[in-house]
Amino acid sequence: MYFQSNQPSFSQSHSCQTRLAYSRTWHYIDVGTDPRPLGRIASSIATFLMGKHKPIWDPSTDCGDYVVATGCRDLQVTGRKRYQKQYYTHNTRPGSLKQMSMDQMFAKWGGGEVLKKAVRGMLPKNRLRDKRLARLKVFEGTAHPYKENIVKFAGRTHKPGSGAVTQAVEAAKTISS
Repeated sequence: MYFQSNQPSFSQSHSCQTRLAYSRTWHYIDVGTDPRPLGRIASSIATFLMGKHKPIWDPSTDCGDYVVATGCRDLQVTGRKRYQKQYYTHNTRPGSLKQMSMDQMFAKWGGGEVLKKAVRGMLPKNRLRDKRLARLKVFEGTAHPYKENIVKFAGRTHKPGSGAVTQAVEAAKTISS
């Protein structure tokens, strides 16, 4: 005779936790007020985009989160990198090598493009790189359209109070208690 239980099996009981682990959260980084230089900020953003901070991380799966970086016009670099670092582009045609300094890139496209190039270089060079980089949202100022989505603010859980969903959840909690 087999023992039957009302408890779900192990795989059934942990599927909800797995789905929660794979869900994408939104992280917010204010680059203008962050004292870290460009490389340190870019490596922490790359970690969030890959999902290496999660216990279910696997190199072949895309389990990373969204990152919103604001204040990119105040991006800080150490030394004389802003004037000495060169970015190169080439379209494989003879004589088409072009170079641009970081300062020229700031003037032409802003600090957001510099941050994206730094993060792109820190992501693994595979098929997932462009998908991961698309989840990085950069803004020159502090205004951005993702205020309702932000869950993590400077690494800590943030609960926005102005969302209609959040207010409905809070109302349901007060009714049930």
